[in-house]
Amino acid sequence: MKAIKSFSIGLIFFVVSSCGSLNPINPLSLLMGNSWALSSLMGKSLDLSQFADGVPSLNFLEGGKLAGFTGCNNLSGSFALEGSSIRLDPGAVTRKACPGTGEQDFLGALSKVGNLKIGKDKLTFLNGEEELMSFIPKED
Repeated sequence: MKAIKSFSIGLIFFVVSSCGSLNPINPLSLLMGNSWALSSLMGKSLDLSQFADGVPSLNFLEGGKLAGFTGCNNLSGSFALEGSSIRLDPGAVTRKACPGTGEQDFLGALSKVGNLKIGKDKLTFLNGEEELMSFIPKED
């Protein structure tokens, strides 16, 4: 009986002491560790016919810099991350004329982003509880 108590106390000590060594997921390292390709917009899968030259994408760079592709034009801006809150500023966007509404819809959704959910295989931008867009890691 004494051996069982000692084992139990040792096991509890081990579990409690190892909990402090678990590293929480750092959203910034996940953001910057991938190029992100758009997979849904306003809760709907992509209609690629609305994007003239391919799938929109975003890259989060050192120093809060943001680079991306709107499906027609390139963008170069900034982002600010604080916990699960994020502000995206597409900044400068090239001015090539684009057919369809995909680029406008993409940029409009970017301007509404207030928070995010991120995992290794998916990035979701939200406005409160409303899903605005989701991304998956871009394959090279």
